[in-house]
Amino acid sequence: MAFSVGRYFELCKPRVVYLIVFTAVVGMFLAGPGWPPLNALIAGTLGIALAASSAAAINHLLDQRIDAVMARTRDRPLPSGQLGIHQVLWFALTLCVISMTLLFVWVNSLTAVLTFISLIGYAIIYTLWLKRATPQNIVIGGAAGAAPPVLGWTAVTGSIAPGALILFLIIYAWTPPHFWALAIHRRHDYAAVDIPMLPVTHGVKFTRWHILFYTILLIIVTILPYLTGMSGLLYLSGVSVLNIGFLWYVLRMMRGKDDSLPMQTFGYSIIYLMLLFVFLLVDHYLHFIIY
Repeated sequence: MAFSVGRYFELCKPRVVYLIVFTAVVGMFLAGPGWPPLNALIAGTLGIALAASSAAAINHLLDQRIDAVMARTRDRPLPSGQLGIHQVLWFALTLCVISMTLLFVWVNSLTAVLTFISLIGYAIIYTLWLKRATPQNIVIGGAAGAAPPVLGWTAVTGSIAPGALILFLIIYAWTPPHFWALAIHRRHDYAAVDIPMLPVTHGVKFTRWHILFYTILLIIVTILPYLTGMSGLLYLSGVSVLNIGFLWYVLRMMRGKDDSLPMQTFGYSIIYLMLLFVFLLVDHYLHFIIY
């Protein structure tokens, strides 16, 4: 029984969900000057986490064929035969129903609707169609992954504000360089299952140039919180250091002399996003303490 629980937990892609929930919770705190309402903080966080877990389980279900071929995924619960299709389907649907109930009843309808759209966007539109249709899949489908801080914001305020959209843009611009670094490292796996990731269809060098372009775009977008008055000098200082680090990794990867650099860049990108949101949060409350 304990082993089965672990298999179901693996379906939720917990490391991805942790990052989703973290950015959503920061969105809740940035939405207002004080502490978020308890119902939004608890029910909103749980509802968003369960929806993300449901989307991850559906992703497992739809990707089981290619997961059985790719080296890094063949031991997942479905391709390894440790869970069946119907078990995964009912698990995903149960999580979805619980999450929507929590958000509709204890948070607000806008957050529930946007969360459901994000779930469908990732689990169905990206996984079932975009991922297999175009090498720009992660750019087009990145909107679903950029939604969590907006969901956190609407959970508190019941509306979408410019600040929430800035948070959305940050994650949206961050997603391509983050994911394409991983795709370079895993390009042979993607090629084996005919998934048209950019390094497979256009080559590694072309992908590196795209990573550089989107990293520059990310740097520009991450200055918006300061330029709009959403954040102050603490955030600007912190994100400037983070941006220098990101650009340093990308420029080193452009030289193409170290095969470990794509995964190093991928790993740094995760730390980058977490620290960026920490700087946003600390700066937000420091502003209200001072003023």
